[in-house]
Amino acid sequence: MAEYQTAYQALTSFDDEDTDDNDLPINDHDVMIHVAPESSKARWNHIENLDDFFNRVYHYHQRHGFLCMVLEEILQLVQFVFVVVFSTFLIECVNYDVLFANIAYNHTHKVTIPETIYPVHQCFQRFDFFIIVCLIIASIFWVFRLIKVVYNIFKYLEIRSFYLSALKISTTDLPNMTWHEVQRCLLEVQKEQHLCIHKQELNELDINHRILRFKNYMIAMVNKSVLPLKFLIPLLGESTFLSTGLKYNLEFILFWGPWSPFANNWHLRDDFKQSHKRQILADSLASKILWLGVCNFLLCPVIFLWQILYLFFRYAELIKKQPSALGARRWSNYARLYLRHFNEVDHAFIARLNRGYGPASYYMTIFTTPILVILAKNVAFFAGSVLAVLALLTVIDEDVLSVEHILTTMTVAGLIVTVCSALIPDEHAVYSPERLMKNILAHIHYMPSHWNGNAHTYKVRDEFALLFQYKAIYLVEELLSPIITPFILCFCLRKKSLEIVDFFRNFTVEVVGVGDVCSFAQMDIRKHGNPQVVLNQITHFRGYMLAIRLRRIHAV
Repeated sequence: MAEYQTAYQALTSFDDEDTDDNDLPINDHDVMIHVAPESSKARWNHIENLDDFFNRVYHYHQRHGFLCMVLEEILQLVQFVFVVVFSTFLIECVNYDVLFANIAYNHTHKVTIPETIYPVHQCFQRFDFFIIVCLIIASIFWVFRLIKVVYNIFKYLEIRSFYLSALKISTTDLPNMTWHEVQRCLLEVQKEQHLCIHKQELNELDINHRILRFKNYMIAMVNKSVLPLKFLIPLLGESTFLSTGLKYNLEFILFWGPWSPFANNWHLRDDFKQSHKRQILADSLASKILWLGVCNFLLCPVIFLWQILYLFFRYAELIKKQPSALGARRWSNYARLYLRHFNEVDHAFIARLNRGYGPASYYMTIFTTPILVILAKNVAFFAGSVLAVLALLTVIDEDVLSVEHILTTMTVAGLIVTVCSALIPDEHAVYSPERLMKNILAHIHYMPSHWNGNAHTYKVRDEFALLFQYKAIYLVEELLSPIITPFILCFCLRKKSLEIVDFFRNFTVEVVGVGDVCSFAQMDIRKHGNPQVVLNQITHFRGYMLAIRLRRIHAV
């Protein structure tokens, strides 16, 4: 041991930068050379794509760790297979003439389930050309999803290792930690292991810039009406449309697609920063949007069929049990961008909208038409009377249900009662629209100047309804999205190509250690917007940073 220590001191006494290894006076026969494994620090030093890495760190925390994420990914694959296989089975393999007793099949016993199903070979023979094409497309899509899931699982393993080895956060501690605590650990790791080599230290704003780089651009483009999401529809007035499919296409063409303005996740292409190329870039972007719209047109039948099946399987049971769910409201996809603050992470934004849901729902229910309320009360009385009598007869003798259309009549009567009940206001409700609007404002932080003092008018109510839509309208938008999205891409978004190019050039700034970001996300009061609005957003984002500093001061 003494010989080993002497040799070790001799080794460490030389400066590695000034001395060559061949000059070291070491006797190979007397010294055992031990090769240490690569430290965990080197593994996380200089991460190439910090945007993707920080996003995965954030979603790993929000989605409750490795097992939950993997289970969710796998079950989504299984769910897709179930929808495709079960839908094909219902369309081609069920003998509905036997099921509905349209033909005399067997008089000796009641028809069984196997008797209503075609044999396997006959079922396959019934597949027509359209079904085969849909199955091929679905299979190709599923294979790509499978490849992506496998890739994501390896990435999840990497993030899991980062949490355990670098952040020192165990799987059991993760559910009890807030994102702010995880973010603080990230900042400490940066000081030790240099995840980003362009800056010695990162702050919370740098991390949020990377996580929300593209989201900040979308927020700014929606607020400045660069994207065509508002439409004037005859007889219906002003309306908004931002389905999940349209949002996916917008993000594809603007941010992460192969022809997007971004050369990579953090750098806008140099051409978009040069004003003399604006028209060339606009024409090129318009051409790519057109091709994307054509692809949406070609895939429209398949996507539309999938939307019908998916929405049916997902919401049919809910609507059956709670028909009033269609009369409930939700924050629209448009509102989820328009009301969002710059650099506001998902969970904070969702929590803010959820706090404003109650006052918003109450505000929308106080707008009633006296004539409509009177009609709803009387219709509910008639339908409820029929439903009560049929329910009573069913209790007396259950054979009543075997009478043709009795069950259908009860279902329709129950649905009518539910819809009418939604139109009848609460008798204990207090009419105070201005106070409710102020309560809503306290959470959503948005109120145009002409809303002040006019919250009792139907004009303000209709404008607010664009942000707080019926769930039924949301489902209709999602269902019609495969048909409407190609038209918006080809005939509306193409006309905005020059505005989009100018927007990226005028509102992009380069931040050291972060890359190109939307200048609005810098929250520069002197440069952009209403100072009070920007100040509110700064206060919202910086609030927890101040709390952290106060806790540190108190600890000292």
